[in-house]
Amino acid sequence: MASPGRRIEAAFGPGGVDVAPAAGPFDPVAIGFALLAFGVHAALAGRYDVFRDELYFIVCGRHPAFGYADQPPLVPLLAAAMYGIGHNAFWLRLPVAAAAGALAWLSARFARALGAGDLGAGLAALAVTIAPLLMGLGALLTTTAFDPLAWTVLAYGLVQAARTGKGRYFWIAGVAAGLDLEAKYALVFWGVSLGIGVILTAERRLLARRELWLGAGLAGLIAAPSLLWQAAHHFPFLELAAAAGDKNADLGPGAFVLTQILEMNPLLAPLWLAGLAGPFVSARLKPARFVAIGFVVCLTLVMLTHGKDYYVAACYPAVFAIGAAALAPRVRGRRRGWARAGLLVGAAGALALSAAFAPLVLPILPIPALKAYLAVSPLRPAAAEKSFKGTLLPQEFADQLGWRDFAAQTARAWRQIPPAERARTAIKVDNYGEAAALDIYGAAYGLPPALSGHNQYFLWGLRGQDPSNLLVVQNHFPRLAPYCRQAALLGLTDLPDAMASENGKAIAYCQGLKVDLKAYWPQLKHYD
Repeated sequence: MASPGRRIEAAFGPGGVDVAPAAGPFDPVAIGFALLAFGVHAALAGRYDVFRDELYFIVCGRHPAFGYADQPPLVPLLAAAMYGIGHNAFWLRLPVAAAAGALAWLSARFARALGAGDLGAGLAALAVTIAPLLMGLGALLTTTAFDPLAWTVLAYGLVQAARTGKGRYFWIAGVAAGLDLEAKYALVFWGVSLGIGVILTAERRLLARRELWLGAGLAGLIAAPSLLWQAAHHFPFLELAAAAGDKNADLGPGAFVLTQILEMNPLLAPLWLAGLAGPFVSARLKPARFVAIGFVVCLTLVMLTHGKDYYVAACYPAVFAIGAAALAPRVRGRRRGWARAGLLVGAAGALALSAAFAPLVLPILPIPALKAYLAVSPLRPAAAEKSFKGTLLPQEFADQLGWRDFAAQTARAWRQIPPAERARTAIKVDNYGEAAALDIYGAAYGLPPALSGHNQYFLWGLRGQDPSNLLVVQNHFPRLAPYCRQAALLGLTDLPDAMASENGKAIAYCQGLKVDLKAYWPQLKHYD
């Protein structure tokens, strides 16, 4: 009778050698899935409208800098450039669609590098293409949108360096890490987690490689402009990060893990679980053992710091690829037809379940049809922030809707102010989404640059204005009284499909400020 160790080894494939020949430069499986992922995201990119954060990034990018209060410069500069091409969501999101295609290609190649054949490569690419959380990240231009690709390049580069000994993979990993740090600082979680994994495994030998440290230095050099900007501005991002724990939805460890399983598609769980277990039972996958450890460490770090559920989404493509390489040998051979059939049935089931999830993470349905779907579907995306409570549509959709109406309603109130007073009046709003919507859509109405104490808008200050009056959009109209000689309610925001928190806000005219706004400005600071 075979020992448990031999039975496990049989399941995950023999050690020491590749179990499938590597595909050449032209890999039809990788290319096919890359085109599929890109095509789907590109086809849907122009539906609905520009997302709250995308509006903010466009405005930030129109003020070029080496950094901003709440993010590095890459995504804002890219957003401003792409939106400038066609002033619509399609052009804005085209780079993200390209990243989704590149991720599918890389996942297939990663699995092949670890010994997977066509089936394993296709399984890895399919998983990253249909996992609901990854589909959602590929639908919007956000600072997180490029994390799945960059984190996978980093893991792939280190694994390949460990497997082959070739130093060029350190350079590839370094460039990917540096560019991603210019998009979002969250890569630090993944870098630290992989570092812990390396130290805890035999791959600690990589630490003696000169190329590893040169690659790390290259990453630091690429990321330096943003880090120097943060230092020059007293690290506002750290203050923002400290506030994020209170803003994000509270999930205990059990609920957090369950949410991960659901949002990544429960039928794909065996694949990433195989990616965690495989390196510990197959000598062939041993060089990837530190990635499995890094995944667990990263998940733990995000939970302990009260991060959002999607913060760890970028960890999954690497373990999907490892899992595909772990399971592929199990279904090879003439006597393994039943195993291959079972794997294909599981993949078909995962595809069907992701298809049911898709309208909740991709802008597929018209809004009325989406509401009808939500009314009958048992599936619900988790709320990432406490303030989203009460919103009818998924947060990513609600925050794409109503911003043009918000600008039009604010402009309607603006026109009620006597023309002689408008020159001495500024518009002050609560958050960067409102401010960016007015900056982008309000220009057609002749609105002045919006003021807000939220994040980068706080650092921009009064934007060259010295107002005696304010048009204010905020909750609780009576709270204006202590600051105005006379306050008049001119309207209420009415954005039925938008975020619940944006509805019913007072649009009020504060005539005759009782405070010097320049002196009072530090009290309006709102970092979160």
